[in-house]
Amino acid sequence: MLSTLLHGFGQTYYTYSTPTTNGTDNAFSPAYMVIGLIVLVIIVASLWRTFVKSGKPGWAAIVPIYDTYVMLKIVNKPGWWLLLFFIPFVNVVVSVIVYNELAKAFGKGVGFTVLMLLFPYIAFPILGFGDAKYTNPAGKSAGRTPAATA
Repeated sequence: MLSTLLHGFGQTYYTYSTPTTNGTDNAFSPAYMVIGLIVLVIIVASLWRTFVKSGKPGWAAIVPIYDTYVMLKIVNKPGWWLLLFFIPFVNVVVSVIVYNELAKAFGKGVGFTVLMLLFPYIAFPILGFGDAKYTNPAGKSAGRTPAATA
């Protein structure tokens, strides 16, 4: 049985199809683009609200790479961890750690971390628009610091 499975992994199968006259089998059809755009807007809006809840600027959710840096600051990880996201395989481990810490920061458990990893388009709206409160993990300062009083 094992040899059958391994043999199956070594084979490559090609399928060729001809486009239909109405073009509905195209991955770039307008329907797919609209659905993708809706999911993108939902995730960006959810990240925006999540950042605001944690005391960070919401606009950071729309800036690539900087949004990851802000996420690291929300979960009280050093900024140099951003470099770890550029290393293959290490980035997967670091993502799991950051998502787990983010879930903890909002009072959620490991199950919510799994939801964030598998279905971010469901989990982030729960964080952003739900009743989850930012708890400032480990008592460290992750939000904006108030102005010093004299």
